[in-house]
Amino acid sequence: MSPSESSVPIENVLGIPICAMTMDQVSSLVDRAIADRNRLQIGVVNAAKIVNMRRNEALRDDVMSSDIILADGASVVWASRMLGRPLPERVAGIDLMLRMFRSGNENRYRVFCLGATDDVLEKATARLVADYPNLELVGWHNGYFRTEEEPTVADQIIAAKPDILLVAMSSPKKEKFLARWSEKLNVPVCHGVGGSFDVLAGKVQRAPERWQRLGLEWLYRLLQEPGRLWRRYLVTNTIFCGLVFLEFLRGIPGRFKRNFEGP
Repeated sequence: MSPSESSVPIENVLGIPICAMTMDQVSSLVDRAIADRNRLQIGVVNAAKIVNMRRNEALRDDVMSSDIILADGASVVWASRMLGRPLPERVAGIDLMLRMFRSGNENRYRVFCLGATDDVLEKATARLVADYPNLELVGWHNGYFRTEEEPTVADQIIAAKPDILLVAMSSPKKEKFLARWSEKLNVPVCHGVGGSFDVLAGKVQRAPERWQRLGLEWLYRLLQEPGRLWRRYLVTNTIFCGLVFLEFLRGIPGRFKRNFEGP
């Protein structure tokens, strides 16, 4: 089910075809993929990843191999509106994961968790089982394996026959894994969720809803881990703003022409 082969609306933002759907609509898309046993590989982008996709062609190819790409960051939604290609709302990867859990609890979906450390994974899966007792946790594996171990990990996932595969590894490792293996795994829904297991395990605290609504979740994370994240946000956010501004300037002649000529 690729965007070009389905009714999924798309907005092109900085050269990336981003799914222009609400959380409710994407959640329904997930349920339909599971019911129909169709593959739905979900990719997510924020400001940092868009910048890194410009620098790393392999990462770009891996993200673009997704069936749908979602705006994980509020900055991407703001950029889409500034550029005249508005996305309806942010669909954060962690929020979509939690929606999958709630739907899975109602429909007894089978879930496989891949990623994080053994300690984090143990705490995250324990909470998952406690909070969603009707959801079937059919397997898990940490995210610290070598490339040559990937076939063994893939075989474990195939044997578990999950409806949903959650990949909680950092970029570009999760994108590379899904690009290489998603077709062979025969899992209807594959979703890269980054550091979401750290939040589920209580290792990292997520920003309060007010911060999220203001688009300041990145700042809340920075305040928690300044040593690790300051350079990433300073550099990539600055470059991202520059890319949006240049794209805005390129579009001015077209907007002026449309206004001059009228409808």
